[in-house]
Amino acid sequence: MSVFKALEKPLNITSSISDRQFEIIEAAGKILTVSGVSGLTIKNIAKEMKFSESAVYRHFTSKEEIIISLLDYLAKDMDDRYTRVISKEQSPENKLINLFQSQFSFFKENPHFAVAVFSDGLLEERESINETIIKIMKVNMKHLLPIIIEGQLKEVFTNSLTAEELAHIVTGALRLQMFKWRIANFQFDISTNGNNMIQSVLTLIKKNKS
Repeated sequence: MSVFKALEKPLNITSSISDRQFEIIEAAGKILTVSGVSGLTIKNIAKEMKFSESAVYRHFTSKEEIIISLLDYLAKDMDDRYTRVISKEQSPENKLINLFQSQFSFFKENPHFAVAVFSDGLLEERESINETIIKIMKVNMKHLLPIIIEGQLKEVFTNSLTAEELAHIVTGALRLQMFKWRIANFQFDISTNGNNMIQSVLTLIKKNKS
């Protein structure tokens, strides 16, 4: 199934994890940041947490399940954050800015989530991991597409492209910025660079008033 077809399927977000499970996925994220996918093993997670491997297995059955829980948590957190930072009273332009700034601020504080999404080799691990990453993309589209549509109806954003095409351009710019930050080992300020990128995207998609 293509990514675009998968995005058309209904979105189902459920993320209920215990405090201990959250500690485990945070430890997994730290290992991903330092050692990449190859270094993410139950043995290394147990070592990071000063647990026995059996103690980790009491909460998760496999490395794959830990990665999926990490990505599920990100999808739920994104959905909640986007709902909080976007209100009906805001202009489409401000909604888009707030959406982007929320994402950049979150990843700045939690870079290991960026590693989980943008790690080389992670996408090839399991189909279930791919499906969870698609869920994150669907959360983004759930909140982004209505903003684009509203902006077009109010003649703030260009109508030269469809709302879906503009949403894919905006999402692509966001993902490229995050990927550049990831491969630069987080050496630049993602908030500053991200805000500059937001303004560039707005310049690109805003309707020409002339």
